[in-house]
This record gives sequence, C-alpha cells and structure tokens, in this order.
Amino acid sequence: MQITDTLAKLVSEALESTQYSGSLPAGGDVEIKIERPKLAEHGDFSTSLPLALARTMRMAPMQIAEAIAAAVPEHHMVGAVTHAAPGFVNFTLSTEWLQSQVDAVRSAGEDYGSVDVGAGQSVQVEFVSVNPTGPLHVGHARGAVIGSSLANVLEAAGYDVQREYYVNDAGNQMRVFYDTLYSRYMQAAGHDVPLPDPAYPGEYLQDLAADLLKDLGDGAVSKEKSEAIAELAPESLKRTLEQIRGVLELLGVSYDQWFHESTLLSSGRFDEVLNFLQDADLIVERDGAKWFAATKLGLEEDIVVIRSGEGGPTYFGTDIAYHHEKFLERKFDRVINVWGADHHGHVARMHALLKAFGLDPDRLTIILNQIVNFKNEGESLKFSKRNNVMVTVEELLEEVGADACRFTFLSRSPESHMEFDLGLAKTQSSENPVYYVQYGHARMASVLRTAAEREITYETADLSLLVHDRELELIRKIIELPAIVERSAERNEPHHLPHYAMELSRSLQRFYEDCRVVSSEKSELEISRARLQLVEAAKVALSRTLTLMGMSSPDRM
Repeated sequence: MQITDTLAKLVSEALESTQYSGSLPAGGDVEIKIERPKLAEHGDFSTSLPLALARTMRMAPMQIAEAIAAAVPEHHMVGAVTHAAPGFVNFTLSTEWLQSQVDAVRSAGEDYGSVDVGAGQSVQVEFVSVNPTGPLHVGHARGAVIGSSLANVLEAAGYDVQREYYVNDAGNQMRVFYDTLYSRYMQAAGHDVPLPDPAYPGEYLQDLAADLLKDLGDGAVSKEKSEAIAELAPESLKRTLEQIRGVLELLGVSYDQWFHESTLLSSGRFDEVLNFLQDADLIVERDGAKWFAATKLGLEEDIVVIRSGEGGPTYFGTDIAYHHEKFLERKFDRVINVWGADHHGHVARMHALLKAFGLDPDRLTIILNQIVNFKNEGESLKFSKRNNVMVTVEELLEEVGADACRFTFLSRSPESHMEFDLGLAKTQSSENPVYYVQYGHARMASVLRTAAEREITYETADLSLLVHDRELELIRKIIELPAIVERSAERNEPHHLPHYAMELSRSLQRFYEDCRVVSSEKSELEISRARLQLVEAAKVALSRTLTLMGMSSPDRM
C-alpha cells in the first residue's frame, strides 16, 4: 500500500470516529486527497479535506481540521499530525519508519518502485510505426523513447504490456516506394527508366536498388514492371525493416510484435469489419468512394475508407480493421498509440471508431509527441543531407549516444515542444543532466567499492543512527519512487522519471557534502555502516529509475 493510501485510510478512520462521537456532523461523501504540501515546514503530506467539508458541515475549516488531526489513530509510519490554516491536516513521517525504509529498499532490489495499480490488465503500446520506406529520421526518435519508456513504467505498475510496431506495408506510400525502387533498380542495371511521379527522393532507394541488383542479380530486369516489383518487394521490405529494427535497438527500443498492415487485407479482416460497419449503417458510398459515416457519431465530416477507382483502402480504412483486431480479437483492456503531432486530426475519429464498435472510447489513449528542434553551440540546426547535416536517428546516436537521447527526449512532456542541445548532451560536467545523474550512480558504486577495499562490512547496521537532516532528506527522496511510478503509469507520463532522477541526484550531492560516508576512524565505524546502507538504497532507487528510462547505470565514469 502506498504512503498516501495509508494516510487516506487514517484520515477516513479519524473522520468516522469524530462523526460517531458527535464532535463533527455528517458531511457527505468527499474524496480524501493526500498531497505534498508546498512548504516543507508543513510536513511530508497534507490533506485539504476540512476545506471540502466546511460547506456541508457548516463549520469553520480550522475546527474540522483540529478535530480530525486529534482523532487520527496512531500508526508507526506517522510521527506527527498537525492542523494549519486555512484548513489543512498535515502529516510528518516518523524518523523510525523512515530509517526502516533503507533496509526495505535494499531488500526489494531490482523490483524496488514496482506497484500493482495495473492489477494485470492487458495494455498494448504501439509506437514509432513509421512507413518502411527508408531510415528513421530524428523526428521519429522522440516517439520511440516515449513509447518504450511508458511501456517499462506500465510493466512496473503491474500491467501486462505488449509493445508493438505497426508496419504500414500495404498503403499508397508503399506503392510509391516500390514504383521508385523499380526505377532505381532499372537505372542501376543501366536502363534509362525515369522516376515515377510522385517518387521517393533521397539516396536510400538508390543504395537499396544497387544492393538488390548485386545480391539478387538482374533477373527482374527482363520482367514486366508488376512482376519485377513482386520479385523485389519482399526483400526490399525485409531489408528496410531490418535497418529500422537495428537502429531502434541501438536506441534501446525493442518490440514484442511487428504487426503487418498487409495481413489485415490478406486475412479478410478488413472486408469483415467493413461489412460490420455497413450493416450498422455507418458506411456510405459517395463520389465513387466508401466513407465512414462519422457525422452520425458526432463528428463534423465523414471519412474516406476506400478511395474511388482502384485507390484501395486509406490509412484510416486499415486503422479501422487494425483497432478492431486489437480490441475484439486480441482483447486488450487498453491500447495506447504514440503518434506524431501531425496526427492531431485523427484523435476524434479514432474515438468515434470505438463508439462504432460499441466500446468505451477511453480504452484508447493517443499520445501526440511534438516535434523536436535541435541546436548546437547556440545555433538552430536545419536538417538536410544536401548540406551534410545529421538527419537520421543513427547519426544522432553516433553524435551523442543512446542514454543522452533517451534522457533528453523524456525530460519534457510529449505535448511540449522541446529543443535538443547537442553540445550540452556531449558535455561531461554537472551542467549536463544526463552526465550528472549517471555520475551520481557511478559515485555511489565507487563509495561501495572503497568500503569493500577497506574491508568495511555493512550487512548489519544500526539505522537508528541516521538522524542527520541530509540523511532523512535522502531517505524521503528515495521512497518517492513508487509514487512516481504510479503517477507516471496512471497519467501515461514517463517524463516524471528524469525529473525524479535529477532530484534524487541533487539530494545525494547534498548528503555527500554534509555526511562523510566511509571513515577509517573506529569511533565512526557504526555511522559509516549505516550510511553505506543508505548509499546502497539510493543506488537501488537511481538504478531502477535509469532502467525504467531505458538507460544504463554505469558503475564507473
């Protein structure tokens, strides 16, 4: 049970006690919220329940606060309960309980911070899902980091998580891709075949076509275009996906499943779902195309699902079948899609789609991540291969490394525009938050190694010696991690993790400044042992936080 849950239960018992005794009247059902007070002198936690009850109880909030504070049952976690204007009940955690948490954290080890708010519910997190038409560019990296870190957090919160990449291998963009590939293949074989209009620009397809000619031979040259494309397409798709998969793995991103859009068509699911919507009178034919009648579900306009002529299904058309498959075939309790900001207009239509399936739209969460601007030495960067400026995720990783990418992309909420400072990300100083946090972990590892070298054992220690303000401050910060995990999971906000990591690292720094950890003095041996346990507990918390962010926890730097 979380600290806040325990305190809320104590407040509930106090309220019930005061009402039973008659010192407070009935006040109706009011949610008991436990929060952190803005001022440290007001304690560790606080509730504004008396302010919420004042109207129905027809009493001054301070009178209510005083009565509740006096009636809170004794609990080993609570050191003091006070009331404060204009109507708060404040809680200070007991020193003894804080000291006991050092051993509890060490015992939890790699599982520290895990909670069970998910209770085994199944959640699919789909992210990146870029068209397999070339290398990932820097704009895709942020969604990859957000999606993978959110999946980690949800697992730590007790959800059954599946990570999925949706391979768009059946749409119009792939037709353009294959048409362009055919032209580049023929050109590589010495034939003057012009590029189609539209065509995919860039060097990637030239290189891919040349490799296919070299590895597969020129057998496709003498075939009709459609036959040649049918021969080249599977290998070109395989190689493009391998390149995408490899770069994502360098970024610390992996998937449980790569789901191909083409299977929705080949399996008949698309036709099946379209017939279902047609029977529900939600498909209309107009101008030679088929439309999803979204206006019947409250949207301002209908949406094309099959283009006129032989245009085939639209992205939204196959998205219909894909989400039907997610919810009604694989039966995920929740689905989270991490998309780029350019998908803003798709959110309402996706929720309308769930209504059409008879499902609660809240079961689908769509996270839109805004674009990232890059700068170096104070100057904004414009990405262009022509000007030899980094454009791919692979180049970004070569420039700053995966850990710097992940921490930086996670440091702001997805809906916030952000600026990635390449120079800062490579700086090995406390100015660089990535370096600062990882150095904090390496420093703790160094302290523990020093203790081992001096043969100072600390398997047992008198934790009651941890009474210094900096020691207790550090413990308070360590024990916040479960609440951070719970909040991040409930709000789908993994950006709380890097902020917590920075706060924990700052608390560590203040602790080091005021508290000597390893001492050879016999008189200080016992306090050294207690502080070494505290350092180990802090290392556990910081390492788990870095792991949830998909980052490494270096023991040396």
